[in-house]
Amino acid sequence: MQVIEKQSGAAFKMKKGQLLKVVDPLGEQVSDMVVFNAEDVREKISSGKTLDYEESILITKGNYIWSNRSNKMLEILEDTNGRNDFLLAPCSPETFKIMYKNTGYHPSCFENLHTNLAKYGIEPDDIPTAFNIFMNVRFDSFGRITVKPPQSKAGDYIMFEAKMDLIVGLTACSAEDSNGGSFKPIHFEVLD
Repeated sequence: MQVIEKQSGAAFKMKKGQLLKVVDPLGEQVSDMVVFNAEDVREKISSGKTLDYEESILITKGNYIWSNRSNKMLEILEDTNGRNDFLLAPCSPETFKIMYKNTGYHPSCFENLHTNLAKYGIEPDDIPTAFNIFMNVRFDSFGRITVKPPQSKAGDYIMFEAKMDLIVGLTACSAEDSNGGSFKPIHFEVLD
């Protein structure tokens, strides 16, 4: 099992057919995930295509993650928490300035994704809306969004199967509101 320390990230490759298990070891910790086609990084996960084709904004076990080219990239085989988000962008330095009124440096998922993915030729402007594992986003009948603490408990996990060769970026999210006010690690492993 690999460890992503709090407020940091990782990037790695997966082969078609391999499994990715992402674990919340302590509970109430979000992990932002972005995925790219290993053969052509211009193909990447698409929130819009996934929500269209899966006909839901709540993506969980039994759903696929689709690409901007309408190809299946991942299938969710297991999800013990069952609550994830595919609406909100990765937190960034601008997020903390605009939403948190933070004027100093603050770690962010956007930074952790693009710095870890740089070794694969992926640049900051290539980072799409992330699939936010364990993130608890709620919305009312008027469409107003609120971010609540994750419902994930210690040991909750999600299991994906790669539908093509992939480059994956994962974080242990750095946004206070997304994680109930504290930061913890995320664990993951790639299985054959």
